[in-house]
This record gives sequence, structure tokens and C-alpha cells, in this order.
Amino acid sequence: MCNDDSMPPMRIGIGYDIHCVAGGLRCVLGGVEIPSEVGSVAHSDGDVLAHAVADAILGAAGLPDIGFYFPAGDPACAGIDSMKIIERAVAEAKKTGYRIGNVDTSVIAERPKIGKYVPAMRERLGAALGISPALVGVKATTNEKLGSLGAGEGIAVHAVCLLLKI
Repeated sequence: MCNDDSMPPMRIGIGYDIHCVAGGLRCVLGGVEIPSEVGSVAHSDGDVLAHAVADAILGAAGLPDIGFYFPAGDPACAGIDSMKIIERAVAEAKKTGYRIGNVDTSVIAERPKIGKYVPAMRERLGAALGISPALVGVKATTNEKLGSLGAGEGIAVHAVCLLLKI
């Protein structure tokens, strides 16, 4: 860890992830399993929200993306709980001398509707991030029926993370 006066007091990172969806798969968002007719097609548990958050953390810390730490073809990553991916990203950020300040996200999907699950998502994400759920934003929107997301073919998430110097 390099913790000297040349380090900026804050760093900001953005993350983005997108997954196709298909019938018969689990739908996990923010560490919460949501009843849905579709779920993410993925090597891990398919938690697109967690993946975007992890990439935002890693980006803010100036580190490689989650594919570096959790390669898609690695059998050890098959079905992995994405909260473990976030916990690893937090640990890697700490090695660089930073801690999580806050995280904000936007989930873009026609389905499933996630409003009633947002409090549970904030709880799960906060626990994995090591911060209060009050410092975790989870918002949802649709793509207004435009493009493949609007046609319900996938779920995408934008995330931003503020890191603070330890």
C-alpha cells in the first residue's frame, strides 16, 4: 500500500455491465434473488449489478477490471456469488490505500420490476462493501422499449464509486 501525501484524497470510478437474459435462469441483482421469468446468462451468478459495482471500485483504484481477477472461462468462477467479487474489489482497493466512500447505480431493464427489492439490495451491497446501506444508491429505469434492452433481451447497469484515502 502506498499511502503518502501525493495520493489524491478521493478517486472516482465508473462501472458498466450488461447481460443477456433467458428463461429458466435465476435472476440475482445486488445479491438478492428476484422472482422472474428470466435471469442473466452468465458464468457466475449473473449479478449484473454487483459486476458493475466491482468494476467501478476497481476503476477508481486504477486496477484491472473484474475479468482480470475472475476470468469468465475459469471453472473456479462458475456460479460464484458476486458478493465475493465485490469483497475482492474492496480488498484490492484497500491495498492501494483507499476505502469505499459511497456507490450509486442505475439498473436498466424492462423486467423484472425491482422496486420492492431495492432495500434488500442496498443491505446486501452495503455489507459486501463494508459501508452503511445509506451510502448505496440503487435506482431502476427502463429503456422505454428502445433497442435490445427495451425489447427485454437484457439487463444493464451503470455504477459509480467514490473512494476515499485511508
